Amino acid sequence: MTAILPFFIYVPLLGFLAAMLAPRHKENLISAIAYSVVSIEAALAAGLLLYWAGSGFPSAHVKEVVVFHSEHYEFFIALAFDRITAAYLLVGSILSFLVTVYSRYYLHREPGYKRFFATKLFFYAGYYIAILAGNMETLFIGWEILGITSFLLIAFYRDRYLPVKNAVKVFSIYRIGDVGIILAMWMSHHLWHENITFAKLANYQLVDAQLESHSFIGFFISTCIVLAAAAKSAQLPFSSWLPRAMEGPTPSSAIFYGSLSVNMGVFLLLRTYPFWEHQLSVRILIGALGLVTSFVATGVARVQSTIKSQVAYASISQLGIIFIEVALGWHLIALFHFAGNAFLRTYQLLVSPSVVSYLIREQSYVDSPANWSIENYYPRWMKHTLYVLCLREWNLDNLMYRYLWNPMKGIARRLDFLSTRRLILFFIPAYALGIAAWVWQDHIPATLRAYIPVSMAALGVLMVLKSFAERKHVRMSWLLVVMNHAWIALAIYFNEDFSIGEVWLYLSGVVVAGLAGWLALNRLKRLEGNIDLDQFHGHIYEHPKIGGLFLIACLGVAGFPITPSFLGEDLIFSHIHSDQLLLASLVSLSFIIDGLAIIRIYARVFLGPHSKPYHEVAYRSA
Repeated sequence: MTAILPFFIYVPLLGFLAAMLAPRHKENLISAIAYSVVSIEAALAAGLLLYWAGSGFPSAHVKEVVVFHSEHYEFFIALAFDRITAAYLLVGSILSFLVTVYSRYYLHREPGYKRFFATKLFFYAGYYIAILAGNMETLFIGWEILGITSFLLIAFYRDRYLPVKNAVKVFSIYRIGDVGIILAMWMSHHLWHENITFAKLANYQLVDAQLESHSFIGFFISTCIVLAAAAKSAQLPFSSWLPRAMEGPTPSSAIFYGSLSVNMGVFLLLRTYPFWEHQLSVRILIGALGLVTSFVATGVARVQSTIKSQVAYASISQLGIIFIEVALGWHLIALFHFAGNAFLRTYQLLVSPSVVSYLIREQSYVDSPANWSIENYYPRWMKHTLYVLCLREWNLDNLMYRYLWNPMKGIARRLDFLSTRRLILFFIPAYALGIAAWVWQDHIPATLRAYIPVSMAALGVLMVLKSFAERKHVRMSWLLVVMNHAWIALAIYFNEDFSIGEVWLYLSGVVVAGLAGWLALNRLKRLEGNIDLDQFHGHIYEHPKIGGLFLIACLGVAGFPITPSFLGEDLIFSHIHSDQLLLASLVSLSFIIDGLAIIRIYARVFLGPHSKPYHEVAYRSA
């Protein structure tokens, strides 16, 4: 049974490569590739599930590939299969097949036909990597693929303002979830002193023995997992991103935000349940989060004026209930609920363009208020207050801006005096001073030496904050992100004595991708002149090759699993001690902001309405 598991990953990856090589105007060829991939996946899933059922429903765990090994650290790809994987595999294979068949005709003669199917095939690969993952590192690879494909499909109509803007918003929330997983992996390394697999987490005696003497560490890991799950599944306070994600094509909205991707937060909780099962405070937190989210989302869904927004908030409400079921330990009910909700929301979204013309609203949508409702017993002031709050979506977007993004931008504006020339003149001496401090660290008092890694990491955070808020100099913004990685590497290398090869492993992908991005921006600057960050330029329309190269460079600098930097990020975190929460927080914050700054650069320079007036101006929304 384990021999067939890797093919669920290989098939969509090969299909993605084939779709990328196919001519753009050959719709029949592109759709045939996608149709073949999902058909093979569905056949493999059916065969595997039948064999699994005939064998008595055994669990399978296999250590597939060891990517990196050192004396104190091992990074390996592990695969697993059990009833949780089986449920997600069955639902995913059926829905991906149906949505692909639907998309072949829905997107006929769409300019981005090839781009859509290539991205969807890459998404399928990420989805199968995530649900078949046998450890957190493997799951994180799929998690990252889901995030970037989500951004690309929300911004599918890339010549329009709102799809691009909302894609950046959604990616910003995903980035917070990414760091939740990174922090959970970091502390797990210190708790287990190894790359722990989900099979070992299922061992109650092993987990209980560790958590008995490390209760705070266990609570910290569980809280990070809940943070990642809440961000991915649009639970409070992150709920507002899901309706914004509906700017993409209807098929991508159905498969991403109606069924598969949005349920990955639930999958993460189910997969890690044996770890936090006996932490009552964590279970209460998850249950309370789901309860409040369900209450808020239900009210907001009932006042929406568009079908997609209504479905989005209805899905959020059901996900909140599934969170409660997981917290109570009702896993079979949660899996059935996931499957039913996924099929229903996919159907609702796929028929949403036809609701008015085919008069099928009464089948799956609430088109008129019920004759009786619990609100009838509310006082008038309460009804009106709840109505206004739901109409304003409880100001969730404003809260995120007021208490998270705007304070960061305010700090960054204090660095407006920096120019590219001043930055280089400052960076080179400062970094040379940091290297000198590392060389002669034995001569530095121990009390002072303990604060140096934190100071270096804080300097890196200031750099990415400046990059995130920069509105003029695009090349300086890019340079700041690359410099941030250099400061992180120096801070961690100063923090603990380990092989310099691990630092080069981390920086190798960043340096290569950073140089490629710099060359792409220089080339575009020579061709177009002004490429500031104060507006969207839409240069992907006239310079698709430069845009493609720069996107790959963005992924490399952000630590996407196409360069050694992805492994290096996890490796770097393993050298932050378990009692250095401030240092870990600063490094995590820098990873959040550098991802946002990079995607912001790409979106502003290459996406959105074209800056040249002779191009047609698209509608703001899809």
